[in-house]
Amino acid sequence: MRITNSLMSKNFMRNLNNNMNSVYKYQEQLSTMEQVSRPSDDPLKVSKVLDLTNEIKQNEEYKSTINDSIDFTNAQDSALANATTSIQRIYTLTQQAANGTYNKEDRQAAKAEIENEIDTMLDSLNTSFGGRYIFAGTNTTTKPFEKTLDADGNFTGITYNGTSDPELSGNLTKEIARGVSVEMQTDGRELMNEQGAGDDLGTFFNDLLTALDNDDIEALGGSLLERADTELNNIVNLRTTIGATHNRLQAAKDRNESEYLNLKTTYSNTQDIDLAETYMQYSMEMVAYEASLQMGNKILQNSLLNYM
Repeated sequence: MRITNSLMSKNFMRNLNNNMNSVYKYQEQLSTMEQVSRPSDDPLKVSKVLDLTNEIKQNEEYKSTINDSIDFTNAQDSALANATTSIQRIYTLTQQAANGTYNKEDRQAAKAEIENEIDTMLDSLNTSFGGRYIFAGTNTTTKPFEKTLDADGNFTGITYNGTSDPELSGNLTKEIARGVSVEMQTDGRELMNEQGAGDDLGTFFNDLLTALDNDDIEALGGSLLERADTELNNIVNLRTTIGATHNRLQAAKDRNESEYLNLKTTYSNTQDIDLAETYMQYSMEMVAYEASLQMGNKILQNSLLNYM
């Protein structure tokens, strides 16, 4: 009889412990609102939750890169819009200066305005975003475009201080999704628009200012006016390319947001509890636990009587 009562006591304690663990399990789920909190709860589910957490974190990092790149292209577009305005004004002034009715003073006035537009244009091309120059190639902390002057302070050309190695691209690459990258148009050499050895944007400006000093109407109305149009088209073309990059980034942003929503939904389905169902399970386990305690009182009392 004593052996039977002892066995019943052991079985009771084991079952009571199981009931108590179940109560604690649902208590913890209700307090954390999560299905699993440690690997021992459900190793496979915990592994899936960790994988989803890492994917969500990576998705957020890509989102940050995409948003930063979109803002970067907006800064580039704004800078090129200003540069376009400057080169258009230079084109107009060159066309006017080629008019035979202009005298020396008129051309010097046009020259002074063109010099101001050159400075304005270089300021635009030297725009920085987040501490990075937008057209400096890979030398993002170096001011890319620098006006050169002679001993008398006269304009002689433009020096480009960005990426200079002809074997290297000055365009930066951004990873916007797993295995997907986009090339940012940051190589300022495109804006220098070299037409041959020693013939670039700075050369054009120098030749233009020299022609104004010399009242060279033929050059102003011919090769220099054509060159002004070429430089204008070059800026417009680069702006178009940057616009295409911007559109691609916007599409990537939409995909990123859709993926984020899917990941968060999957995570919620995997980890978040069903509050109503969990509370019902908790209530059932509490009823079972309390019933076990009541039954245990009788078992333990009977066991003690056997020893009296």
